[in-house]
Amino acid sequence: MKPVLHPASERGQANFGWLNSRHSFSFGQFHDPAKMNFGALRVLNDDIVTGGAGFGTHAHDNMEIVSIPLSGALAHKDSTGTARVIETGDVQIMSAGSGISHSEYNADKTQPVNFLQVWVFPKLRDITPRYEQKSFASSGRQHQWQVVVSPQESSETVWINQDAQFSLAELDAGRHLDYTRAFDGSGVYFFVIEGSVKIDDIKLGKRDGLGISEAGTISITAAEKSYLLAIEVPL
Repeated sequence: MKPVLHPASERGQANFGWLNSRHSFSFGQFHDPAKMNFGALRVLNDDIVTGGAGFGTHAHDNMEIVSIPLSGALAHKDSTGTARVIETGDVQIMSAGSGISHSEYNADKTQPVNFLQVWVFPKLRDITPRYEQKSFASSGRQHQWQVVVSPQESSETVWINQDAQFSLAELDAGRHLDYTRAFDGSGVYFFVIEGSVKIDDIKLGKRDGLGISEAGTISITAAEKSYLLAIEVPL
């Protein structure tokens, strides 16, 4: 399978004033048959929410939903009784399972919050809904992969109901880093949060996405100071 390139300029957009969202995959009113999913990866939204605004209570089921704040903080409440603030540096996962209702609002009344919202199809359906979040120091991803989401129960990562793995890395200009798949037969979707890189001779800029399958070790070189997210999922 050829690499799947999703330039930032070709993402869908929904701008409601209080929410400005960019969609790497089909979502809401943005529909592109060529961008329905990458294996088990269904949604990657780049959301900016104005101060005090947010998503009112709504329901999900049978989806693994990961939130990664890039700046600012989110106030989360759900039907399991969880009420938490998700800060920049945290990673949150909600296994919707048999059904869960939740709300997410900007925790600040004046400053915007920018976060990535990622949906992954689950491995097992109708599990008991589950919530987890952890903080991850930026020092743990300097010139190396920092695994933040995995299917292994661990104090070091948040757990996902899927054979999937999320990793973050920060690279200085000129630095090289390889990615080796954790699961046989999986694919890896790279998302450039900041900066610009070259992945297997494909140049990527800020907010570009690239899905790679049928590959062993994947070579990455930073053209400038860069921040990357790697999402490994079953194909």
